[in-house]
Amino acid sequence: MPQMAPLSWLNLLISFVTMFMIMSTLNYFSFAYDNSQKSTEKKLIKFNWKW
Repeated sequence: MPQMAPLSWLNLLISFVTMFMIMSTLNYFSFAYDNSQKSTEKKLIKFNWKW
């Protein structure tokens, strides 16, 4: 790409890497997990077979 020759390739690489890191951290921290501590009790099911 000769039209991009005046642009410093190192600056382009740094900008893409920083954009990637910013988007990755935003995607990682914006995800909300459900609280799995709600149902810690075990349900005991007993069957009384009469035969």
